Amino acid sequence: MKTHYEILIIGGGTGGIMTASGLLRKDPDLAVGIIEPSETHWYQPAWTLVGAGTYNYERTKRSMADVIPKKADWIKDSVVSFDPEDNSVTTKLNGIYTYDYLVVAPGLKLDTSLVEGLPETIDQGVVCSNYTNPNHTWDVIKNFKGGTALFTQPPKPYKCGGAPQKIMYLADDHFRRSGVKKKTGIVFASASDIIFSVPEIAKTLMKVVHRKGINVKFNHELKKIDSVKQIAWFKVTPDFEEINHNGAIDTYKDNSFVGIKYDMIHLVPPNTPPDFIKKSPLADEAGWVDVDQYSLQHKKYPNIFSLGDVSNLPTSKTGAAIRKQAPVVVSNLIRLVELQKLSNKRYDGYSSCPFVTGYGKMVLAEFDYSKKFTPDPKLKRMLIKDSSKEHWRLWILKKYILPFLYWNMMLKGKEV
Repeated sequence: MKTHYEILIIGGGTGGIMTASGLLRKDPDLAVGIIEPSETHWYQPAWTLVGAGTYNYERTKRSMADVIPKKADWIKDSVVSFDPEDNSVTTKLNGIYTYDYLVVAPGLKLDTSLVEGLPETIDQGVVCSNYTNPNHTWDVIKNFKGGTALFTQPPKPYKCGGAPQKIMYLADDHFRRSGVKKKTGIVFASASDIIFSVPEIAKTLMKVVHRKGINVKFNHELKKIDSVKQIAWFKVTPDFEEINHNGAIDTYKDNSFVGIKYDMIHLVPPNTPPDFIKKSPLADEAGWVDVDQYSLQHKKYPNIFSLGDVSNLPTSKTGAAIRKQAPVVVSNLIRLVELQKLSNKRYDGYSSCPFVTGYGKMVLAEFDYSKKFTPDPKLKRMLIKDSSKEHWRLWILKKYILPFLYWNMMLKGKEV
C-alpha cells in the first residue's frame, strides 16, 4: 500500500477535486492522493432549487469514483490527526500517510447541537433545512396551508451567504401560486444587522422584501427550537431592527430572548470547523485552517495550503469562491515543486452569491475582500447589463449553465 505522496489532498469536495484535477492537468506525473471517506460527491448549489421543487435531487449527485481524476489515488479513509512537523497525517483505517505538500479542503461541519432542541427536530415535521435534506424542505413548502412561515439565518461564517434567503423568496412565490399567501406571514429572522454586505445587492433585496411583504427581524440568533409548542427562540440585541408587513406574528419575550411561533420553519444549522481540524495545529483561534488570504499558504507551515469552506479566508464560503481559489493553490504548488518558490498568482477574495428571488428571477452578487461589487464581464455575452438587478437570464445561468460548468469544467480542473 502506497503511503507517501508528493501532494496529499484532504477532501473530495469541490476544493479537493478541483485542485487535484488542476495539478494533474499541468503535471500528469505528480503523485497525488485524495483522502475522502464518502462514496458520493454532491452539487450542493442546486439544493435551493430542489427545496423549491424545481430541480431533481438525483441530478445533484455523482459517484466519488467518477469525479476523482483518473491519475489520482483515492484513499477511502478519513483523517484523525495531523503532524505537520513530520509531514504526516493519521487516518482512521490505514494509519499514517506522509507527504511533500498537503492541501486541506474537507469542508465544514453542520453542528445542530449548538441550537437546543435542533438535533431531535431537524428534518422532522414542519422543521426543514436545505442544508441537510432539500427534499423534506419541498415537502414542507408544498404542504404548507398558511400561518407563519419562518426562515432563519445564523451568524457568519456559513455556507453560501444567500441560501437562507433564496429559499424564502421561492417559498413566497409558491405560496402565492398555491393560494395560501393571503393567509401567510413570512418572517426572516437573521443574526446579521443587514440584508447583505454588498450595497448594490442589498438595495435590490430590500425592494424584493418590501414587494413580497416579508417581515424582517435583524440581530436575531436562533438558540432553541420548541417543536411541541412550535416556537423558535432567538437571542436578540437590545437595539435590533424590524421591518413589519402583513400577517399577525405571535411573539414571546423571556429576558434577552424572543420567541416566534411558527407553522413551518426553514433554518440553517450552525456551521463549524470539523472536529479533527479544530483541534489540530493547523487551526486558528476560531478553529479554521490558518492561511494567508492571498496565497492560501498556511501561515506557519509553508508546504501546506487550504481552500474552500474550512479555511479562514475572510470571504463568503461558496463554490464560486473555490473556483477562483483552486487555480491559485495549483499555481503555487506547481511553482513550489519546480522552483521552490510561490507563483505570482493571488486570490483577491472573489466570491459570489446567486440570489434567486423567485421562480425565473435571480440577482448575482459578485464581490471581493472589500465587498466591492465586481460583476463578471462575461455576463454581457448573456445580454445582462446589470447583474445587481433581477433578471430571467440569471435564472437560466443558475439552473442550467452553472451545473453544466461545474461537472464538465470546474471538476476537471479547467479554469472557468
